[in-house]
Amino acid sequence: MDIVLFVFIILVASILQTSTGFGFSILATPFLLLLFQPAEAIQINLVLSLVISAALIAKIRKDIDYGILKRLVIGSAAGLPAGIIVFSLIDIDALKLGVSLIILALTALLMLKFRIRQNRGRDLAVGGLSGSLTTSIGMPGPPLLLYFSGTDTQKAKLRGTTLAFYLFIYSLSLIIQVTVAGTSKTVWMSSGIALPLVFAGLFIGQRLFNVINQRVFQIFTYIILIFTGVYMLIESL
Repeated sequence: MDIVLFVFIILVASILQTSTGFGFSILATPFLLLLFQPAEAIQINLVLSLVISAALIAKIRKDIDYGILKRLVIGSAAGLPAGIIVFSLIDIDALKLGVSLIILALTALLMLKFRIRQNRGRDLAVGGLSGSLTTSIGMPGPPLLLYFSGTDTQKAKLRGTTLAFYLFIYSLSLIIQVTVAGTSKTVWMSSGIALPLVFAGLFIGQRLFNVINQRVFQIFTYIILIFTGVYMLIESL
């Protein structure tokens, strides 16, 4: 049963991440925590997320908005240490509760067609928020997804810029994780076993990305955001 669950989790999460640029962490992490110790589950998630981003980077590089990417990275450099401070000072459940309510409220606004304009200052701020959420609760995606959805970013640009940013943020997070918490043989063996599933997910996810239109893509993003908000809300209670 455990191996069936593992196969299902990794395959579906890989398809979702490849086709939308989001979703692997929020979909895979809760289930990986049922099978592994917390540090191992987080590191497996980081390793496989990195593999997906690295495997796609050559294909998506033409879709990356390098100006936005640069500002996201600069912002995250300030956000990463801020997240560590927040994590050490604030009750993690209270933090998750607050973040989940914000995600759900903003998602509701987006579904009601509330839109914002993209600019340099907001790029930096979103990068900072993403960095701080990476080191505090291990989820860099929600600020990016909310921001790009709110600015009506085209699906190719959204996916390309996000996956390129993940390549940076997850690499740094994995280094911090291994340095601070150490690692284990289980992490690397399980990641190795998962690689064929990840590559299958890459193949299927890329095909899906090519056929879904902008409207369907937007619906997918709302579903991911709602799932994220509800999951974090339940986790915080």
